[in-house]
Amino acid sequence: MRNRRTILDAALEVFSRHGYRGSTLDQIAGSAGLSKPNILYYFDGKEDIHVTLLNQLMETWLDPLRAMNAAGDPQAEILAYVQRKVDMARDLPRESRLFAGEILQGAPRMRPDLETGLRPLFDEKCNVIQGWIDAGRLPPLDPQHLIFSIWATTQHYADFEVQVNVLLPGEQDPHARASAHLQTMFGKLLAL
Repeated sequence: MRNRRTILDAALEVFSRHGYRGSTLDQIAGSAGLSKPNILYYFDGKEDIHVTLLNQLMETWLDPLRAMNAAGDPQAEILAYVQRKVDMARDLPRESRLFAGEILQGAPRMRPDLETGLRPLFDEKCNVIQGWIDAGRLPPLDPQHLIFSIWATTQHYADFEVQVNVLLPGEQDPHARASAHLQTMFGKLLAL
C-alpha cells in the first residue's frame, strides 16, 4: 500500500505538471524513487495510474457539492459551497490541475464518471437551487450557470496558480482574499 501511495503521489505531481501526454512512466518512477519495473508491478501502465488518480479524485471533487443541504438556508448553503471550493483550490491544486487537464483533453479516461457520477449530482443540486428560486428564497438566476461560475472562479486559483502568484507577488495566501471577494460577490448575487 505504501508503494502504491508513493507511486500515485509521484504520478499526481508529474501529471499535474506535464499533462497526460507529456508524462512518462520514467518520470513517475524517478519522482517516486522507484524503478520502472517496480511501477509496473503495482500498475498496468501510465493509463492505469492516471485512471486510478482520476477515480480517487472524482470522489473528493464531488464531496463539496454533495454537502449542499436542500433543507438548509439557500444563501448559506451556496456560500458554504463556494468556501469549500476555495479551500480545495488552496489544499488540492495538483488535483485541480489533473482534473482540468483531463477535461481539456476531452475527458477520454473519465467521461463515464462524469456521466454517471457528476451528471446526476449536478442535476440534483440544480433542481435544489431551482426549488429555492421557485419558493422565492433566491432571486431568479440560472442554477446550472451559477454552479459553472462557482467552479470557474474558485478553481482558477489552483489551475492558474502561477499566473495568480505572478500578478500578486509576495502575497503569502491569495486564497484568503479570494475567499473574501467570492463570498461578497456571490453573496450579492444571491441576495433577495
